[in-house]
Amino acid sequence: MKQKWLHFCLCGVMVVLAIGAIQNPFSLQYIDTLKTNATEDVDTEENELLKQIKAHAEKVAIPATNARIDKVWKALPGYNGLEVDIEQSYNKMKESGSFNQSKLVFKETKPDVHLEDLPPAPTYKGHEEKPMVSFLINVAWGNEYLPDMLKVLQQYDVKATFFLDGSWVKKNPQLAVMIKEEGHEIGSHAYSHPHMNALSKAEIDEELTKTTEVIEATLDVTPKWFAPPSGEFNQLVVERAAAYDMRTILWTVDTIDWKKPEPSVMVERVVNQMQAGSMLLMHPTESSSKGLEAIIQGMQEKQLQIGTVSDLMDETRIAAKMTAESNGGTKRD
Repeated sequence: MKQKWLHFCLCGVMVVLAIGAIQNPFSLQYIDTLKTNATEDVDTEENELLKQIKAHAEKVAIPATNARIDKVWKALPGYNGLEVDIEQSYNKMKESGSFNQSKLVFKETKPDVHLEDLPPAPTYKGHEEKPMVSFLINVAWGNEYLPDMLKVLQQYDVKATFFLDGSWVKKNPQLAVMIKEEGHEIGSHAYSHPHMNALSKAEIDEELTKTTEVIEATLDVTPKWFAPPSGEFNQLVVERAAAYDMRTILWTVDTIDWKKPEPSVMVERVVNQMQAGSMLLMHPTESSSKGLEAIIQGMQEKQLQIGTVSDLMDETRIAAKMTAESNGGTKRD
């Protein structure tokens, strides 16, 4: 009994001493100091990591480019910028506590001025930093070559923008539907292939509205791009197209296929001229039908994607190969 009582007393004394030690102001100060030092160490590591991420972000940031009116190329689309998402990048690195360039996360930034903000003006090309080109296929004749051209485009999973003459659509609704069902974009090419720059305002409006009406009735599509026949236009034509919510599209490179060039010669010239942002004009002709596959392969060799006019004018960035030293990370160019 005495031993149990003695044991109980000893335990009580130890508890009292322990509480006293904890409540001792010197002990409390020591514990607080340990906590503060530990917190400061963590904060220092976090601050250092954030500093490294922010410093790298400044080096690799690519500013967005505004749409603008160029003296030569007229209306040019904008292009998104690219910057490091500091918060997401930090969250990916904080567990290790060290900077890792491969864990950088990027996000796109929008320009302040967009193509639709510009006054009515023709567009001859896309943004020169976007590794994409577009095929403009104007159709008012050449039915016999369309199936082969569509087959090649389908084989390479390439989508083009077909500018359709309104009277052609009315006469060839099945071919028009075939083009649309293949996933290609539809634009307006006026109704009767006129000299648009020689027409009055009323005549221009009639060409535009009749074409839109027949395309809508046949394809259930409202065109937003207008390619003037033979590239003939004036400011009135551009403004009237804009009044009907269509921007005027011209070309950067011309196959001149209506002159019946030898396909291999045409292909070599066209491929050499094409670069990022180019728009290539062609028609359903024997030359373009036979040269189309080689042109597509030429774009692939140049590492240029092929998209519709809408794709090319879109401000979204296209991933391009960049060295880890200059960029690195995920969701990046």
